[in-house]
Amino acid sequence: MIDKTYVTTMARYNAWQNSQLTAIVTKMDHDALIQDRGAFFGSILGTLNHLLWGDRMWLNRFGADVDAPARGDTTKLTPTIAAWSAERFQVDGRTTIWAKGLHNIDLAGDLSWYSGGHDKTLTRPLALCVAHFFNHQTHHRGHVHAMLTAAGQAAPISDLVFMDDNGA
Repeated sequence: MIDKTYVTTMARYNAWQNSQLTAIVTKMDHDALIQDRGAFFGSILGTLNHLLWGDRMWLNRFGADVDAPARGDTTKLTPTIAAWSAERFQVDGRTTIWAKGLHNIDLAGDLSWYSGGHDKTLTRPLALCVAHFFNHQTHHRGHVHAMLTAAGQAAPISDLVFMDDNGA
């Protein structure tokens, strides 16, 4: 389904996208970041927090050097954009390290984990879970992109084909 090249490419893409978002949101007023914009996770900061929460949860499940976040409201992981930015940078680095350390064989087999949302243990193909991890990031960054545009901000370039070889 996927291989190491896909995983390392998507890890670079994720870091590139988050770097562009950070450059925009760190210049925004806190009230603009927490304003409910009618999105699924409410605000720009709420959505960014949910995405960071999910990344930490999945990376922990994948055995990366990332602590699982506390259960609870995923939109409240960090209280400010500065706190989010610092943690986002760290998690993106851990994602890159994890991806580069993979071998194709590591993507074979199943992954089992306890899902608090489903209140049970689930088992799915690991490659599917990794593909979901990256798809989840892209999905919610799309929400942030729409909210930034609605807030009058210049949203980042998000097309994967325009990422250079350095992820910039």
